[in-house]
Amino acid sequence: MYGLLVFDLDGTLIDSALDLALSVNAVRTHFDLEDLPHERIYSFVGDGAAMLIRRALEPSGCSDDQIDEGLEFFLRYYDEHMLDNTRLYPGVGESLEAWQEDGYQMAVLTNKPVVFSREIIAGLGLSDVFFEVLGGNSFDTKKPDPEGLQHLMVEAGVPPAATLMIGDSSVDVLTARNAKAVSAGVTYGLRPESFEKYPPDILADSMPLLLEHTRELVAERNEVLEQD
Repeated sequence: MYGLLVFDLDGTLIDSALDLALSVNAVRTHFDLEDLPHERIYSFVGDGAAMLIRRALEPSGCSDDQIDEGLEFFLRYYDEHMLDNTRLYPGVGESLEAWQEDGYQMAVLTNKPVVFSREIIAGLGLSDVFFEVLGGNSFDTKKPDPEGLQHLMVEAGVPPAATLMIGDSSVDVLTARNAKAVSAGVTYGLRPESFEKYPPDILADSMPLLLEHTRELVAERNEVLEQD
C-alpha cells in the first residue's frame, strides 16, 4: 500500500500546454523570431523554466545574455497568463478528492518555479489537497535528483516503498528510481514518449485508473487481513 502520493504538475495534474506555448512564443516574438509549433515547445517542458527557454532560443542563435533576458521576459509574461487556459485534466479533480477521502497524504513536486506552482494550485482550488507544493527552485537541485522527493518522504513519515511518484515523463520515473520509490506514468501528458526508454512501474491512461489501482491494493490487503 501507498501512504504518500507525489504528483508532477504540468502534464500530470494540469493541462498547461497552451499557456506555456503561448508564453514561449511571446519570448520569441520579443526577439523578432518566428513562432515555434506548439508540439515542439511541449517537447521542451519538464526540466524547469530556464531549460525551457534555452531550448526555445539557443537553436536560433541567441547568446547566453539573450537567453537570460528571455527567461526574465518569460517569467513576467507567464506570471500574467498562466491561468488563461490552464485546467485540470479530466478525472483529476475527482480522483484527488477520492484519495483525500481515503486518507492519503499528497504533495506536488515539479520543476516549475514554486511561486507559479502554488499560484496555479490555489487558482484551481486545490490548496487544501496537498500538504506541500515544491518547485524547481525549492532546492539547489531539480528532478530527477531525489532531494525533493526524499524531503517529502521525511516530512510525511513514509518510506520509499510506500511512496508513489506520479508524472508524465521519464524525469519523474528517474526521480522515483533515484529515491527508491515507486513510479507511475500517465500517458495523456506532455512527454509520454519518454517512457519508452524509462518505463514506469505503473502506466495509466487516466488519473481515475490510478485511483482504481490504489483501491485495488487496499482491497487486496483487507482480504488478506480477513483471511488471517
